[in-house]
Amino acid sequence: MANKDNHRHFGHVRKLPSNRYQASYLGPDGTRRYAPETFVTKTDANAWLSTVEADLLRGEWVDPLLGKVKLEEFGTRWIKERSLGVRTREEYNRIFRLHVVPLLDGKTLNDISTETVRSWRQHLLDNGRSATTTAKAYRLLRAILNTALDDNRIKRNPCRIKGADQEKAPERPVASVPQVFTLAESMPPRFRLLVLAAAFTGLRWGELIGLRRGDVDLDAPTVKVPRRLAQLNSGKLVAGPPKSEAGYRTVALPDILVDDFRRHLMAFVGAGPEALMFVGPKGAGLKRGNWHRSVKWIKTVKVVGLPEGFHFHDLRHTGNTLAAASGASTRELMHRMGHGSMRAALIYQHATSERDREIAAKLSRRVKAARKRRT
Repeated sequence: MANKDNHRHFGHVRKLPSNRYQASYLGPDGTRRYAPETFVTKTDANAWLSTVEADLLRGEWVDPLLGKVKLEEFGTRWIKERSLGVRTREEYNRIFRLHVVPLLDGKTLNDISTETVRSWRQHLLDNGRSATTTAKAYRLLRAILNTALDDNRIKRNPCRIKGADQEKAPERPVASVPQVFTLAESMPPRFRLLVLAAAFTGLRWGELIGLRRGDVDLDAPTVKVPRRLAQLNSGKLVAGPPKSEAGYRTVALPDILVDDFRRHLMAFVGAGPEALMFVGPKGAGLKRGNWHRSVKWIKTVKVVGLPEGFHFHDLRHTGNTLAAASGASTRELMHRMGHGSMRAALIYQHATSERDREIAAKLSRRVKAARKRRT
C-alpha cells in the first residue's frame, strides 16, 4: 500500500506513490534527514540506511544539512576569512570569480563529486584556459573544500585528480653575468642597483621596492626583508608582510654589491631610516607597469641580447641559478629565496656544466695531490 511506513531498527523506508522507496533517519540532534535520492527497491533503501548507521557507529557521520550551503557562498566567505596578503586575496577572488563560480554555479557542497570536479577541470582546458591557470583554480577549489571537510560539511574532498594541481611552467631564461651588468648599465642611474640587486640578492620585485634605508647594513653587509609592497588591481601600493614566514629573512650581500649600495644610498635615498631605497624621479614608490614603460624594458632587453620575453623576475631566477652553481645547499637556497618548502629550491639543484667542470677540476687536483704524496 502506498505511503505505508516500513520500520526497521534504524531509520525508515517508505514506499511512495511512484513505487520508488524513500529512506530517512533521525540524526543525533533528533532532526529527520532524508536520502538525497529515492531508490528503485526497498533493498537498496535499506542498504543506504545501513551505510549511514555504520558511519554513525564509527564516528564518521557527516550532517548532510551542513553540506547544503552553496559553493559560491562558502568559497567567498573562505577567501574573506582567510589570513592572506592583500594581493593574494585579490588573486584568489579573481580566480574564484572567473574560473570556479561560472562553471559550478548553483551547486552546493554536497553536489560536488569527483566526477563534477573532473568535468569542470576538463571544461577549463577545453575552453582555452592554460594549464597554469587551470592548476591554480584546482588548487584553490581543493583548499576551499579541505576547509569544508574540516568543518564536517562533506565526507571527503572530491578534488582527487592525480597531477591536477601541478603546472609545468616553461623553463625560464637565465642571463649571463655580463648580460646582467650590461642591462644594469642600460638603466637610468637610479635603477642600476635595482637590476643588480634583483640578480644577486634573491629578493623579489615586491621585496626590493619595499626596502628602506634602515633595512640595509653595509658593515655586515646584509639586507633585512621585513616587508614587501604589493600593487593592487586599483594600482595602489600597499605595504604588507612577505609572502610567507620564510620570507622574513636577512640576506648577506655579495661583496661586489657593497660599493653600488653605498653610492645608491648617497645619490638616491632620503636621509631617514624609513626612506624607500628605490623610487621614481619624483620620489614615488615604483609600480611595475609604469616602471617597465619608463625604462623601455622590452626594447632594452632586446638590445642587451636577452631572449624575447625575459622578465624582471628572471633576474631572481638568474641569481638563484648562480647561487646553486656556487655550491649553495638546498637549505641555504631556501633561506636566500625566502621559501618555506624545498620544492622551489630543488629546481636550482640540477647539475650545471660550469659547476660540473669545477667539481672535475677539484677532483683532478685531489687525485694529483694523493699520487704525489705516494711518490
